[in-house]
Order: sequence, then C-alpha cells, then structure tokens
Amino acid sequence: MEKIRISLAQVNPTVGDLDGNARLVRDAIEAAKGNGADLVALPELVLTGYPPEDLLLKPSFVEDNLRILESVAESARGIAAVVGFVQPDGPRLYNAAALLADGRVRGVYRKHVLPNYGVFDEKRYFEPASGILLGELGDATFGITICEDLWSEHGPHAACAAAGADLIVNVNGSPYHRGKGAQRRALLETRARENGVAFAYVNMVGGQDELVFDGQSCVVGPDGELLARAAQFEEDLLTVDFVVDDPRGPGSVAEPVERVRVARGAAARPPQRRRIAPELDDVGEVYRALVLGTADYLGKNGFRQAVIGLSGGIDSALTAAIAADAIGATNVLGVLLPTEYTSQESLDYAEDLARKLGIEAVTLPIGDAYEALLKTLDPVFRDTPWGLAEENLQARVRGTLLMAISNKTNRIVLTTGNKSEMAAGYATLYGDMAGGFAVLKDVPKTLVYELSRWRNGRGEVIPVEIIERPPTAELRHGQLDTDSLPPYESLDPALEAYVEEFESVPAMVERGVDEQIAARIASMVDRAEYKRRQAPPGVKITHRAFGRDRRVPITNRYRAPSR
Repeated sequence: MEKIRISLAQVNPTVGDLDGNARLVRDAIEAAKGNGADLVALPELVLTGYPPEDLLLKPSFVEDNLRILESVAESARGIAAVVGFVQPDGPRLYNAAALLADGRVRGVYRKHVLPNYGVFDEKRYFEPASGILLGELGDATFGITICEDLWSEHGPHAACAAAGADLIVNVNGSPYHRGKGAQRRALLETRARENGVAFAYVNMVGGQDELVFDGQSCVVGPDGELLARAAQFEEDLLTVDFVVDDPRGPGSVAEPVERVRVARGAAARPPQRRRIAPELDDVGEVYRALVLGTADYLGKNGFRQAVIGLSGGIDSALTAAIAADAIGATNVLGVLLPTEYTSQESLDYAEDLARKLGIEAVTLPIGDAYEALLKTLDPVFRDTPWGLAEENLQARVRGTLLMAISNKTNRIVLTTGNKSEMAAGYATLYGDMAGGFAVLKDVPKTLVYELSRWRNGRGEVIPVEIIERPPTAELRHGQLDTDSLPPYESLDPALEAYVEEFESVPAMVERGVDEQIAARIASMVDRAEYKRRQAPPGVKITHRAFGRDRRVPITNRYRAPSR
C-alpha cells in the first residue's frame, strides 16, 4: 500500500501577466508544501494564462514564458509540481506541462489532442504531440495529461494506465457553460472506470474576456467515485490523501514513455480530511459565473467603477445587481434617462432598485437633447412619418450620454441587452448596444427572469414590480416588446434551436416551434449578424454564444430552406 498526498491548486491567472502568474504558482507550491503534499498540480498554461491566443505569435512572449518557468522551478524543492506552460521546439509550439522537482524541470508532457471547435482554436498555434510522462512517488505512479486529452476517447489516458499509472493528473483550462460541471463529472467517472485508475482533475478559475472558468477541481477513484471537490467560481487549494492499495507496477505500451522519480514530501503529517465542496443549483451557478466574469473583466482591465443606464426594466435591474455584487455597490452609478415616453412607474422602479442595491443614481432627462437632434435632422426627416429612426434616436442619445460619463469618470459602461434581443436584432447600434461590456449578452430573456428571482431569494434587491411588469423599451407611448417580437416563452426555445444548435426551420418545427415563428426568427437572426459583430464582449454562459463561439459571415446570401 502506498499513500500520496496531492494538492490541486485552483488559481486565477491573467493572460500575459507572466510575473503575476508566476507568483500565483509559487504561492500555491508553498501552500501545498505547508499542507504536506507530495505533489501539487496547477492548471493548463497557468504561466501564460489561458487562452493566450496571438500572444503566442510573439517570440519574446514565448521566450519570457520559458524564463519564468525556470524561476518557478526553484520553488519546487521538497515537493513535485505540475505547471502548464508553452514549449517551443524550433518553429513549433506545444501546449505543455512541466514536472518540477528538486528545483528544476525534470520532465515535460506535451498535449496530444488539440481542440479546434467552439471557443477553442489551438490548432492555429500548437502542434499535437505523442509520448507519455510518468512520475514515480515511492511505489505509486502518476501520469500527466492536459484538458482535451481527457475528452478524446483515444487520448493518452489509456496509455498512461497501461504503462502502470495508478493516478492520472489532468490539468485544465476548461471554460464554463451551463451544465458543464455535470458533463465533466460524467466524463471523469467514465474514464476512471474504463482505465481502472483514479483521476485528479485541476481546473483554473476566473474570467478572461468572454470566458469564465469555474474551477470545480476534483479527484475521482478508479471506480468513478467522487473523493473530493473544490469550490465553484473561487480560488481554492484542494488537498487529498490518495491511497494506492496495490500499485500497478510498470507496463509496456507502443508509444515512448519517460519516467521521472521524484522525492516524497513531508515524512510525518496528520491525515488529510476529504472535502467535497457544495454545488450551486443550476440558476445559481449561472449567476455566479456572470458576477465573476464581470468582476474579472473590469478588474483585469483596470476599471474600478461602472455606469449603467437604468430604465426601470428587468434587464437593467439584473445588470445593476450583478455589477453591485461584482465590484461593490458604491462603485456602481445608475443613470435614469427619461423622455416623454418614460412612465412614472419606470422612474419609481428604477429609483427603488437603486435604493435597494445601495448604488448611486442620477436622473438626466434627455428630452431637450432629443428635440435638438430632431431639429438638426429636420431637413432630412421633414415630411416623413414618425417611426423607427425617431425611436432609435432616443437610444442613441442615451448611449452618447453614458459614454460621456464613462470618458469623464473612467467608469466602464455596462450594456443591458440580453441574448434574445441580440439574436433578433432588437437592439440599437450606438444606442443601447454602446458600452464596454455586455453582462447579459449570452443570457436569454426567460433566464433573465429566473436569475432575478434567484438573486431576490438571497435578499430582495430587484423590486417585484420590475419582474412582474410586461417588458417594454418605452420608445413610444404604449409600446411593448411583443409589438415587435413573439412572446419570449416562444422566442427563446426557437432561438436556442436556431442559434445554439444550428437547426433548420423544419427541424425547429419538428421540436414544436410554430412554423411561422420559426421562419420569422430565422430571418431576424440572419439579418442582425452585422449588429452583433459590433457588440461589446460579454460573459459566455450557454453552449454556443455569439462571437468566437458562433462565426457566421456578415455578407451571406445562404438561407436555409423553410420547408
């Protein structure tokens, strides 16, 4: 029987911050040593941050990453560490993990399976590799793999097990989307049972542009049983005593195997209690993802404060609540921008929201500015019917004022539009789309309501009247969203089918979408691509988000058959 103690360091790196990321790694190594660990594992590409994208095309960046790795290796004394980095080999680059021990790099594993779908674009930068790396701790043996290696049925995990691994350490930069945690758990259970070995899965945490990493690092036994799990959406150090009752011993495989013996950690140490962190419910994890993604986008880009246009509607209310939770209520400014079409109820609800959240609010009526612009436009607009241009001009006045406040106060403008509106083109370029970050960009309208109720369940901050009122843009008297869009209860399932699953109109009809609604929605989504391409980034929380996840040409004459 052999017992090894492993720590999984769930840290929040920043892309390009090599020195800061190195400090995270050193601190994690020291904390793991303090816990008496034999081995500490850190996430995929933790030194560079993930994904580094075209920074990898800068030779100086790759060279600096190597220099940082050498400096970090000095900390790995009395403990072994697995640290993600970029390894060059001539003109080729590899997504790699270094095995550090004795103050130096003792071995390197290179990722075999490169994801090239959805948000992933690794084949643009990296070469796939072969060969496996095994570390030996006493009589126990561990293999190292990287992220997508686990997801591939033919990944290197089987070779590691056949070569004698008792434990496979899988280091990850696995971004969150709704339901991803359950997918990972099921996969880990399957791989453990298939290979008869335990898995230690470490994932990063934090926001990076549109991506959010949710952590949930864990250890599963060879029978697929969950032995330990780290927290969701926060940094954590998960330390586990892993017992190998009957070490497998070395085996033979076809591909090259490098074996590295590393020294044990502390000789005497008290038993480590296993910890399984609680999981958030489905809606709660989405809310936490939005808060973390917003906090890190602002914090990592140097914004301490935010400004939001408050309309008295549910989208701006939820955006304000998320912002207050992300950066603190005192750092959020709400701006009410009424016209003659703004109801008194909207103003009352917006002011009540600000009071409940504890954010500052200011009212800037835009009637005079709006009328001045209409007067300026009179030579062009004269003798034409009042309509969409006049409606959108109100939104553009609001966008201009919010951006002016942003310029003057260095507050980032958080836009308030949701995924349903963005999909259908029910948003105004340079108006309500104007801003630096779109918190709800990937959140369908029906989920906006669920999230608002979830947040109120932890202490009411969004007035109930806002949740219960019919949605309206209030750009003309008596306007409702349903004047221009199908009811969201019908719209959102159709959008999910067309946008996230790329289903045709007939396929949408087969799943129960009304044929007229399906055809209308497909047309609206296709026509609005040019708008979405100009939208600010926002937190990805669904299977397929607009932007890097869904790359449809703007200039595009293909229309799927409607029958």
